[in-house]
Formats: sequence, structure tokens, C-alpha cells
Amino acid sequence: MTRRILVVDDEPDLVEVLCGALRYEGWQAVGAATGAEAVSAARSWAPDAVVLDMMLPDLDGLAVLEQIHAERPETRVLFLTARDAVEDRIAGIAAGGDDYVTKPFSLAEVVVRLRSLLRRAEPAAATPSDALVLGDLVLVESAREVSRGGQPIDLSPTEFALLAHLMRHPRQVLSKAQLLDAVWSYDFGGQAHVVELYISYLRKKIDAGRAPMIHTVRGAGYLLKAAA
Repeated sequence: MTRRILVVDDEPDLVEVLCGALRYEGWQAVGAATGAEAVSAARSWAPDAVVLDMMLPDLDGLAVLEQIHAERPETRVLFLTARDAVEDRIAGIAAGGDDYVTKPFSLAEVVVRLRSLLRRAEPAAATPSDALVLGDLVLVESAREVSRGGQPIDLSPTEFALLAHLMRHPRQVLSKAQLLDAVWSYDFGGQAHVVELYISYLRKKIDAGRAPMIHTVRGAGYLLKAAA
């Protein structure tokens, strides 16, 4: 689906450059130079997102945002302004803006931020019937896909099998012997440390930078539970 982006700024050259960059991304883009034009365009054109300058010749950005959201509350708004004071950023977000970029800016940053806003606006996909879900961790066995918090995680076949077994037994302590039997399907003898190794691999991918889900129960084994 082609996204519609309304660019609102009283600098014609800036509007032209931004619209060109957005069209290059495959989106539709139109410009407006005043708050009144922006409100009218939003009403007639129904954009998915608005790049909105805070300082316009007739209305300020907050007033424009209020009028647009009164009719289309789902419209995403990225403020684009020369103001960089913390209170201005807070005012924009508190009024219902989704993000904030200050001038001077890079076109790439504006595109990336808009893409993120539009992705968040998309309806969540239905969870596949063979998905294992624990907190924000999702594993889809048929597609061999794993994600946490919506971010994809790349796992090796063994890591995938180990995580799948842990997710089939949430909040249960599983010993190294049980994991060896379930994942590797044969006795490693004195090489049970392979479980420790793969648990460490999983932790680096599943828990890195997040609240931990994989826990060690000293002397007993490992368990997986939703992050607190």
C-alpha cells in the first residue's frame, strides 16, 4: 500500500526537497505552506503521516496538530522545527505528536523516522497457529522465525531447537540431561557443558540489552519465563 505523506513548512525549497525524497521511497507526498493549507489538505487527502513545522505564518504546529487529530486521530505526526529546547519537544509530544526532528536535519533521518512511525501504525499481524508466545518473545515453528518485542532474532538450527523446547515448558526448571535428550537426542556423556554453551549463545541473542528471560537455577538447570 502506497503511503501518503503531507509535508508542512513555509520554506518552498525545503518542502520540494522533502517531497522528492519521500517520493523516491515510493510514497505519495504533497506540500503545504501554511497551517490552514495543512488542515485543508489533511481533510481532503487523508494522509497517513504529516511532517509538520512548528512555526508557520498563520498557525503554530500545535494548533495544526489539534485540528488534524480532531478529525483523523490515527494520523502520525513528525514535528520538524528549528526549536531544540527540551520544553518544545515535550510540548509537541504531549500534544499528540509521535516524533521530533530539529533543523538542520538529514533526509535519511526523516525517512527512517517516518518509516518507523508508519510501521507502528500498521495493524498487528495475526499470530500463526503454531506460534509459541511467552511475554514479548514469539517463536513460529513452521517459519522458523523468532522475534522479541517485534524485533527479529536470527538463530542457528540448534539454538532454535533449544529455545523451542524451553518455550514448550515455560516456567519449568529443565536439567542439562533433559535438554540434552530433547535437543541433541543422544547422550553426550561427559560433554554436558554443550548445554551451557548454547544457553550462553541464546542469552546473547534473546536477553541482550533487555530484561532477562533465561534463568539459571543453581544445581538444577535452566528455566524460561516472561520478563518481569
